[in-house]
Amino acid sequence: MTGIYPAALVLGLILLGIVVELLRRRQLREKYAALWLAVGIASLVLAIFPGLLVWTAHRLGFEVPANFLFLVAAVVMAAISMQLSLESGHLEDETQRLAEEVALLRLEVQRLSARDVAPSDAPPVTPATGGRGTGA
Repeated sequence: MTGIYPAALVLGLILLGIVVELLRRRQLREKYAALWLAVGIASLVLAIFPGLLVWTAHRLGFEVPANFLFLVAAVVMAAISMQLSLESGHLEDETQRLAEEVALLRLEVQRLSARDVAPSDAPPVTPATGGRGTGA
């Protein structure tokens, strides 16, 4: 197994190009881009040096290098899934907190508007303060 695999090389270059473009457009955050850049670079390295995959797989006890590659891919996908699950949980907590804050603010606005509607309950205006008095 020597030589360069053109399909893997092209796919690696496409992946890197997409990640860089998404970063440039600010559609992909840096913390996620690092992982995808690592995957793209690793695929380029393995496309240029396929013997590296064979050597590493045999050193780790894999009979078939593709099995090692599938294991690595599964671990990477599990890591991505875990990261996205953590982010989803944080966003859910933040959404809950913001919804509670909005509800409290809405209640406060209703109380203030109800107080403004009933002028008989409002404290008298005093000329010394130029506004509402303290009620004392």
